[in-house]
Amino acid sequence: MFFTRYASPLGEILLIATEEALTNLWLPGQKVDDKRLAQAERHDRAPVLVQACDWLDRYFCGRKPKPQELPLDPQGSEFRRQVWRRLCQIPYGRLETYGTIAREIASENGGAMSAQAIGGAVGHNPISLIIPCHRVVGSHGNLVGYAGGVELKRKLLKYEGVDIEKLSDPKPRTGPGARNRA
Repeated sequence: MFFTRYASPLGEILLIATEEALTNLWLPGQKVDDKRLAQAERHDRAPVLVQACDWLDRYFCGRKPKPQELPLDPQGSEFRRQVWRRLCQIPYGRLETYGTIAREIASENGGAMSAQAIGGAVGHNPISLIIPCHRVVGSHGNLVGYAGGVELKRKLLKYEGVDIEKLSDPKPRTGPGARNRA
């Protein structure tokens, strides 16, 4: 396994890949799997990492790259992998709700599915941003469940041209820049 660090407008992004595929991406503020990182060797020119950094360059320039452009190998249960494949279908700048994804996967699997189960799988996404879990919101546009924090989710959605003023935080923000919610 190999890793590299990418300097993004949001801060440093850490990527891990095998020779065949990208396996992990951590955004600023996300908890890094130190055991996984310790197994990797720094190799900034590993082909998959070069491809991923190029993808990120295009993303941050607004060129709308798609997850399908990269070889991805997120590790997880078959259910989680199914959810992550579904996330890869959400177009740049668009939003989906946990409930909508739950209904679609329930229909595919022939059973019931809760939005909370989808949220659990989304929350374990090991390739944040490229597998676009930031594009999933709660019902009524609630900005819930992002490993990098709600502010990072807002920034990513803003990069994609989403009108973030129409979205609501799960908890009112306080401090500088907070809107009056009265």
